[in-house]
Amino acid sequence: MSNPVIECKHLSKTFQEGSLNVPVLTDVNFSVGEGERIAIIGSSGAGKSTLLHLLGGLDTPTNGEVYIAGNNISSLSENARSRLRNHTLGFVYQFHHLLPEFTALENVSMPLLIRGDEVSKARQKAETMLNRVGLSGRIHHKPSELSGGERQRTAMARALVIEPRCVLADEPTGNLDHKTADQIYALMLELNQDMKTSFIVVTHELRLAERMDKILKLEDGVLQ
Repeated sequence: MSNPVIECKHLSKTFQEGSLNVPVLTDVNFSVGEGERIAIIGSSGAGKSTLLHLLGGLDTPTNGEVYIAGNNISSLSENARSRLRNHTLGFVYQFHHLLPEFTALENVSMPLLIRGDEVSKARQKAETMLNRVGLSGRIHHKPSELSGGERQRTAMARALVIEPRCVLADEPTGNLDHKTADQIYALMLELNQDMKTSFIVVTHELRLAERMDKILKLEDGVLQ
């Protein structure tokens, strides 16, 4: 059996606020397999985003271990961790985090250029992915010239252009109206089927979470 794409063991996170220690996550054990779609739900402040950041190697746990593609990321240097993320994981956020001075094509090319791909190949891959998410006519537009749904499609294309094994999505439809949110979720499911990419989606929207393979609830720092 192949390694899970992402796995965490006995994961805990405590933040210090003045003289107080505030536990956010407690003994979380979790894994996602190839092509699996998982929704993580919970109230605001439950630690969902913190968990996602730990799973993506963007933050360090207080206790426990995170494995990405079988690699214990705490044993890696920061450079090695960055390389692993850039080849294995895609990230999508509620607020798209596109660079405003660059076009959709340039934004989507960025992860490929960062990892050292040739400019011409990066642009070709980026254009192919933008076509795939339905933005063939918008590739030379800057974020300010795109609708909210188009910006989020661009962010999805940027996450998927590296052909990641897993996409971590933090409230990817939280800033969209219901119709556009449905379109973004439908796109995620389509790309999951076509590319066998796993998805871990943090969301408040139960009706959308129900379209995933599995729903996990984070409550009082414990994943259920």
